[in-house]
Amino acid sequence: MENDIAKHIRPLRLGALPEDMRRASKDAREKRGWTQRDLASRVGLTQTHISGIESGKIVPRYDTLLEVVRILDHDLLMVPRALVPVVQSLIRDHMQPDQKGDGEERSLYADDADNEGSTEEPRDEV
Repeated sequence: MENDIAKHIRPLRLGALPEDMRRASKDAREKRGWTQRDLASRVGLTQTHISGIESGKIVPRYDTLLEVVRILDHDLLMVPRALVPVVQSLIRDHMQPDQKGDGEERSLYADDADNEGSTEEPRDEV
């Protein structure tokens, strides 16, 4: 009986990192032009370990995942599940090219009036 209770209380372990997280990590690595071996050397792991994380065969410890993500100039955030769609929408909007079509990422915090080429005239102080 005790084993049955422990089985239900024990937290579930992931079989692998979610596909979108593995894809984002791989995309960030490739965007920098790094091989798995390059990333592994920066984190202090083996290329085989990075390959296992990206393929879903290895679930990294939290501190390892955090180190990999930060080396790739990203961060992990805890977001209430109810707000995940809002955060995803913000990220999608941030990643879209601006109106000039230069494909540059836009600041999440920039006001449209802060953009270069703003046609708004400066106001004289009275």
